[in-house]
Amino acid sequence: MPLKFPSVAADLNLISILALLNFASGYRVPLHAATGRGAYDNIRALLFSLYLTSAEGSGADNLLSAKGMVAITRDKVAELMNISIRQEKPVPGIPGVVMSEVGGPLLELVDLIVSTMVETGKILLNGGYPDLGAFVLEALGEAMRTADKSDTGSMASAEVVLERLVKAFPAFQDMSLIDGTRTPPPYMDARSPKLMENSLIAVYVFKKALFLIHAIVLRFAPSKAVPIPDTSTLPVFSDNVLPSMLVHLGVIGLSECTVGSLKDIFLDSKDQLNAFLSSGPVPSEATGANKALPKEGPHLSKEEAYVLRASAVDACELIVGAARVIEVPEDEEKQAWLRNINLPQLDGWLWAVAKDRLDYRSLERFVETSTVFY
Repeated sequence: MPLKFPSVAADLNLISILALLNFASGYRVPLHAATGRGAYDNIRALLFSLYLTSAEGSGADNLLSAKGMVAITRDKVAELMNISIRQEKPVPGIPGVVMSEVGGPLLELVDLIVSTMVETGKILLNGGYPDLGAFVLEALGEAMRTADKSDTGSMASAEVVLERLVKAFPAFQDMSLIDGTRTPPPYMDARSPKLMENSLIAVYVFKKALFLIHAIVLRFAPSKAVPIPDTSTLPVFSDNVLPSMLVHLGVIGLSECTVGSLKDIFLDSKDQLNAFLSSGPVPSEATGANKALPKEGPHLSKEEAYVLRASAVDACELIVGAARVIEVPEDEEKQAWLRNINLPQLDGWLWAVAKDRLDYRSLERFVETSTVFY
């Protein structure tokens, strides 16, 4: 982010809270209608506003501190996001008179942001941490202490940081049990889900926590201002974009899936794939208010969404595995990257093309509301 930070700790805290609040995908269309921006860009803009309107220190006037998070309000979040959480309704029996009341398509999102910040702030205060960045820095230090001391080039353990985050904060506990007796999409196997008793499958996705760990690498690896975790073996950060893209691109098939209504979503994806293959990339041109509103995708239940997200995790594992064994001549430097591609890099590429190519951005993405996980 193009901000000047007074310390590494403040920088790390902002990145940590960005990851904490990195959800809102289920409100993509109303956010576009209200601001001209998508979910992630709106959350980034909120973080900018939170930072620029906060005082330094750990008091309640620093909205990014634990005390400030606990004190955040619905009206403050709506103000900083520049969105309305009020709607006008006609007064019964009085023609032409309307009354303003709390409501609208973005009220639930604002309440989710507030509840997430308040809950996390309380946990931090109870643990004696001034902010989320201090907790993350402690976890990074613990992860570094577990590294191989005999290897001078060893890195901090990403798994240690992941475990600390998930155990401490409900907003990072992106996991669920799903019914394992029904037929899932292809590429959902035992690598991610774990079979439990009563034919239930435990699915662990942890999108935001994994995103945070990798964001720390991208931000601090050059300076090594904090312990740097090894993220080269992490899975993808599965949200609604990756699985939707993989269905549209023909990687995940849903025709034989018996989970909920999944086999009936994105029915025109095969025709769209053929169109993509027969034409070149369509670059994104329109920006801001000139962008057309994206089309609302199919609304999924919690279980349906977890099935697709877990399928994307496994499908990406297979993609990377296949890419690494493609025979590339040593002199073909343009293709040499295939031999070393990892899952976070694949995640970044899929996300980039989904955002930057106009034809890909127009593809429907599934929608799950009332979640703080993506």
